Amino acid sequence: MPKKRKIFILDTNVILHDHKCIYNFENNDVILPIVVLEELDKFKKGNDQINYQAREFVRDLNNISGEQLFKEGVSLGNKHGKLFVATGKPFTQTMQDSFFEKSPDHRILAIALHIKEEFKTRIVTLVTKDINLRMKAKSLGLNSEDYETDKVKNIDVLEKGVRIYEEFDAGTIDKLYNSNGIAKNDFPIQDMPANQYFVLRNANQSVLAKYDPFQEMIVRVEKHSCFGIDPRNAEQTFSLDALTNPEIKLVSLTGKAGTGKTLLALAAALQQNKSFKQILLARPIVPLSNRDLGFLPGDVNDKIGPYMQPLFDNLTVIKGSHGNKSRENILIEEMQRDGMLIITPLAYIRGRSLSDVYFIVDEAQNLTPHEVKTIITRAGDGTKIIFTGDIEQIDSPYLDKTSNGLAYLTEKMKGQDVFAHVNLVKGERSYLAELASDLL
Repeated sequence: MPKKRKIFILDTNVILHDHKCIYNFENNDVILPIVVLEELDKFKKGNDQINYQAREFVRDLNNISGEQLFKEGVSLGNKHGKLFVATGKPFTQTMQDSFFEKSPDHRILAIALHIKEEFKTRIVTLVTKDINLRMKAKSLGLNSEDYETDKVKNIDVLEKGVRIYEEFDAGTIDKLYNSNGIAKNDFPIQDMPANQYFVLRNANQSVLAKYDPFQEMIVRVEKHSCFGIDPRNAEQTFSLDALTNPEIKLVSLTGKAGTGKTLLALAAALQQNKSFKQILLARPIVPLSNRDLGFLPGDVNDKIGPYMQPLFDNLTVIKGSHGNKSRENILIEEMQRDGMLIITPLAYIRGRSLSDVYFIVDEAQNLTPHEVKTIITRAGDGTKIIFTGDIEQIDSPYLDKTSNGLAYLTEKMKGQDVFAHVNLVKGERSYLAELASDLL
């Protein structure tokens, strides 16, 4: 007897996260509460990624429906189920007793409960990225799940520090110091992805090393400073190696606050200023308490200033490592004046073609996988893109450490020749900052 198709009811935030989500439920049926279409109307205008997702979804919906009516169901294609739109339903007595407000979330719950009652022999599940709505659904006896299609399965690589091999053969370590490297096939450890950084140690000596996929060799990583910033530990040394390697076009740096991610990326960019036409340093704006920027006083620069200040702080640290009238500080001021060094909200760069640009995206843990993909696919010739962030500090209400774009990028790109990832564990701001990060 064939298995009965499941029914998945989608919340608005799932569509705003991934406008192609309706095709990711295999041969099961998908239902859109009409409230969702009503809410998408509010997001159609604007330049943010959610506005793009809303517009693309509505266009796709129009294309697949044609002259068909959603009441009978519209086919989503071969090996897929049907798409329905469910109209509004009255609140059950339980819902009337539980919720006094007929908010969009509660109207979606009313529709979901009606569908569950109508199709008693089929599994009905509400899919939403809103944790609180999932809890409300479960309280009413309704199955509810997060949208997990683009979630990272294993985040170990994002949480562990530098890989260290203890009691390693002294002869191998000597060879790395005294030669150009060791062929991969001759190295004792064979399971080594591209641009994997690690430390080899024995009782008397140690060496920082990596697997170079272009030479197919294990090579020594040397410590070097960038624009006056010296690496303070192995993680920072590895980061600067990836950030300054012209063959590595995509880098992700993860780690908690104070580990130096953004500072190292900016210092590396300035060190290589002659190799790129422009340095862009951007971050997504996630308004405080989900309030729009409009509530802040002042003009547009006053509104975005607080969000960009941490990036300017890193620039100040670099300037502080040189004298006030040093050649380096004069260069920084000239680059800012001539538009060669720009610090700006990420939304202001969307839609641009990025050629010969050193592009640093800070706080990338607040981006969706689709947003990260959009940024990378705009990279033109000669462009290098750096994503930095802390997957434990996510401000977006619908992302977590397994569904954010930074984690997704790192998992999917691991092992590619042009990609490198370093997770920085040790804080370098101060002993107090490190203590607070660990204990509070």
